[in-house]
Amino acid sequence: MALLEIDTLTKRYGGETLALDSVSFSVDDGEFVAIIGPSGAGKSTLLRCINRLIDISGGDIRFDGMSVPQLRGVALRRHRTRIGMIFQHYNLVNRLSVIENVLHGRLGYKNTLQGILGLYSEAEKREAVRILENLGLSEQMYKRCDQLSGGQKQRVGIARALVQQPKMLLCDEPIASLDPGSAKVIMDTLRDINATMGITVLVNLHQVDVALRYARRIIGINRGQVVYDGSPDTLTNAQIYQIYGSEAGELILDLKERYAA
Repeated sequence: MALLEIDTLTKRYGGETLALDSVSFSVDDGEFVAIIGPSGAGKSTLLRCINRLIDISGGDIRFDGMSVPQLRGVALRRHRTRIGMIFQHYNLVNRLSVIENVLHGRLGYKNTLQGILGLYSEAEKREAVRILENLGLSEQMYKRCDQLSGGQKQRVGIARALVQQPKMLLCDEPIASLDPGSAKVIMDTLRDINATMGITVLVNLHQVDVALRYARRIIGINRGQVVYDGSPDTLTNAQIYQIYGSEAGELILDLKERYAA
């Protein structure tokens, strides 16, 4: 059953820039989907439209049967609690502790006063602790976030998303700022979350080899249009050229070297 339905989605910035051009696809509950494409293809814009961080220019987005562009007020806040967002640059408050940052994932459930005062229930605190322990961050729980490595910060970001109890995770280039070892930990974590918790994962990636290794479905975007949607097994070199244009030669060579090793 489709959890997310994108119907001829268009997004313009100003009068000239067309970031998304009649994008259509659906994502079933429990899928792990990678969106690949060059920088500026529209990948980040797509995720921000799904979560209504930005408004769309045309078309429709339906999440769990509800039209996202029509949501307002409390309904929009409720929608955002059901979709966890994981960012390339973490979006953490560095001066706060790990546990405080994770609990920020509950702000969508709070009224204004509760949010300002940071009033969380004991059950919410216990759940945040449990998630951090499961992600291997029990020793970092009370450290300031500016004392963490990049990989640790990204796991805090994942914990913050999970404490929302989401139905879907939107991951915007979650490994772009990480070394290969940390990147593997993050991708393994996302795959485990998808497999064991049944949470749908939609992840933007620039790295074709990572998408091939982890995703069960790949959507390729170039210049705001979907140019590939299918299994990793059927993605050909010709289609990689179609997705990445002039960048494709280096990516294909890199793939051959990785798999040869």
